Amino acid sequence: MDTQEIYKKMHSGEIYFENSETLDDQAKYRDLLFHFNHTLPSDIKKKAEIQEKLLGSIGKNSYIEPPFHANWGKNTYIGENVYINFSLTLVDDTRVEIQDHVMIGPNVTISTASHPLDSELRLKSAQFNKPVVIEKNAWIGANVTIFPGVVIGENSVIGAGSIVTKDIPSNVLAFGSPCKIIKKI
Repeated sequence: MDTQEIYKKMHSGEIYFENSETLDDQAKYRDLLFHFNHTLPSDIKKKAEIQEKLLGSIGKNSYIEPPFHANWGKNTYIGENVYINFSLTLVDDTRVEIQDHVMIGPNVTISTASHPLDSELRLKSAQFNKPVVIEKNAWIGANVTIFPGVVIGENSVIGAGSIVTKDIPSNVLAFGSPCKIIKKI
């Protein structure tokens, strides 16, 4: 399978297998991430230049506190006025969309990637991806893990330590493992 077909499958939800070309491309983004994490906090201009190359997009007045970890970076789209605390980990093998005015606490993991249950496919490093969306004005507490395919609704709050395996509607407080709706807000 050629590289362009692999990239299409990466964003389709279908099972695929990476090749050396996709891994080489990914290495370029990991180098940018290294530079971002090792740039002086006071060098705001340099950090902004790196983010423009690293991410799919980043809106005005958005801030990422290092260290920041990502499989790619280029598949992540960050809106305006977003605050991301330290140690965000993105397994962004397909689209991660973080909309305007979102707050993300420390040590959050957002994963778009998973692997098949079939052990023979896993031995061949098979993978599939589903996008994650965090809608406007959501607040994600510390140490939250968000699974592939999840949408977190506008204005919702996800409590610290939650494991989010299913969509969370707008305007609710939800927490737990697995994350459950506690009340409307």
